[in-house]
Amino acid sequence: MNIIIVGCGRVGAELAYRLYQKGHNISVIDHVASAFNNLPSDFRGRTIEGEVMNMDVLSRAGIGSADGLAAVTNSDPLNAVVAHLARSAYGVPNIVVRNYDPSLRVLHETFDLQVVSSSSWGAQRLEEMLASVNLRTVFSAGNGEVEIYEFSVPAAWDGATLGELLPTTNGIIISVTRAGKAILPTPDYQIKTNDVILVSATFDGIEVLRNILHSRPEA
Repeated sequence: MNIIIVGCGRVGAELAYRLYQKGHNISVIDHVASAFNNLPSDFRGRTIEGEVMNMDVLSRAGIGSADGLAAVTNSDPLNAVVAHLARSAYGVPNIVVRNYDPSLRVLHETFDLQVVSSSSWGAQRLEEMLASVNLRTVFSAGNGEVEIYEFSVPAAWDGATLGELLPTTNGIIISVTRAGKAILPTPDYQIKTNDVILVSATFDGIEVLRNILHSRPEA
């Protein structure tokens, strides 16, 4: 695929190199020539120095035949405008933007853009790691609004049903694994100590589950 990366800071350079290694044709745009020093020495994609809002710069980057564009500068307004232009004027089919300042995330959402908010996502991951030793995130959708968590059933919950463990709509039990065999359980399924459970939940939902898990003290 032909992919354009706007911004060659640490995120842009890492993304460009990863995509290049997978065999994609990569063009990287930055208005500061020294930013291209962030790229590994064996990167063989194209580098274009110039202001991304310049039509000639976009043309040299191959936007007319681009399959995807990532706007990952540290300017949220610039990322939003570039992404909107790429979609509305050039019809680029796959566009992702970086949200640098969490307070400006709404700017990208207003344009209905796919957004990765590294600050918000990172802070949430750190909070989870500090607040819980039992619940582990194994998959994150969007920017962490919905995640899949894995945990082992503590001894205090041996013999309980899944309906008792998660009695509300705050989460969805995906699977229970016992002795290496996974099943799709029903709410009346009786769990045992050390069963491994996968649950899909929002951050608020997982807080509810965490409190429920801690509501039964160990014998």
